[in-house]
Amino acid sequence: MKFTDLGLSAPLLEAINKQGYDTPSPIQAGAIPAVLEGKDVMAAAQTGTGKTAGFTLPVLENLSGGKKAKSNHVRALILTPTRELAAQVAESVETYGANMPISSTVVFGGVKINPQMMRLRKGIDVLVATPGRLLDLYSQNAVKFDQLEILVLDEADRMLDMGFIRDIKKIIALLPQKRQTLMFSATFSDDIRRLAKGLVHNPVEISVSPPNTTVKAVEQWICPVDKAQKSALLVHLIKENVWDQVLVFTRTKHGANKLTKILDKAGIKAAAIHGNKSQGARTRALAEFKDYKVQVLVATDIAARGIDIDLLPHVVNFELPNVPEDYVHRIGRTGRAGSKGEAVSLVSADELKQLGDIERLTQELLARKVVPGFEPSNKLPETTLKPVKRKRPKKNNTRGRVEHKDGQRSGDNSRGHQPRGQSRRK
Repeated sequence: MKFTDLGLSAPLLEAINKQGYDTPSPIQAGAIPAVLEGKDVMAAAQTGTGKTAGFTLPVLENLSGGKKAKSNHVRALILTPTRELAAQVAESVETYGANMPISSTVVFGGVKINPQMMRLRKGIDVLVATPGRLLDLYSQNAVKFDQLEILVLDEADRMLDMGFIRDIKKIIALLPQKRQTLMFSATFSDDIRRLAKGLVHNPVEISVSPPNTTVKAVEQWICPVDKAQKSALLVHLIKENVWDQVLVFTRTKHGANKLTKILDKAGIKAAAIHGNKSQGARTRALAEFKDYKVQVLVATDIAARGIDIDLLPHVVNFELPNVPEDYVHRIGRTGRAGSKGEAVSLVSADELKQLGDIERLTQELLARKVVPGFEPSNKLPETTLKPVKRKRPKKNNTRGRVEHKDGQRSGDNSRGHQPRGQSRRK
């Protein structure tokens, strides 16, 4: 199948050809015809499968024959969880809509709101937005939805993970009920399906990969190492293997900053990207990384969501994520568009649980390579794909037991599970 077989108009085909593409990816081949027919769509696809073009192209096509947006109105709304992803989706809209008389803009927090309000005043056909900034603009009457024809939720799973569910529900309540709705997510989790109820109408479901599988083009391996030696090992790997472009993941913003300083001291040009950085700093760091002016980009999971770099060769998990699904998202940054990639995880003995959770989720044991000179003194135990047996709690009588409200964890109560009248030892 070729893009010419999908029913797209000449201006879009010309823009696609200019980008060097002629064959759609599986998600594009499935989603584009369904969107063009005006159907609601729920699509599950991993990062790097071409899903952005999978909704951008047919949205532009469907808008091409309609009336222009009135002042402060929008015709298509694309919601994304992060600023970086919003900027990249907006870039895709501009790229593919270059030959079409369709206006577009992007709005997100961390930058001044007035220029965004000025752009919206003219009326916008395609608006890419993060939820918080969109609600700010709506509260100031800067954006209206009477003309809205299409809603796209991009990376819906991440929006739920980041706590945007209330904002999303508020936004949906403002939109016309008669519209086309497209949901793109890494997986169809139970939470996603609950969100979809009442949001999409008889949707076409498209899934191009089994849930929580890792990209086969990515060579994955772990390097057992003591926690205190991780920084030195990372420096060694970068220099020894002459890695010129490496995306490194840390769990925390503080950890990202600290590691960046260590790499700089070792003569490796590095930049950090996380939520505490200004939007200007994040955009600049990403641009310099893409241009090879920065050798290593150190990122947290949330900040890295939406980073789209062609042919990124190396991803390093400096620390394993607490949520195993995040491992799949992280290593999906490499091995894209048919290219080979490498994902290395530096794993210390105290990360055994996270390692086991990742391997059981992906259903594969990761190869281990100990780097000479960095042999761990605290050995990393072997892992298994078998489910971990949980010990059953002993049965107690209910007298004196502390009851918890729905959703409350024991740690949220100062007594935990202790009987009333007893306090913890200080």
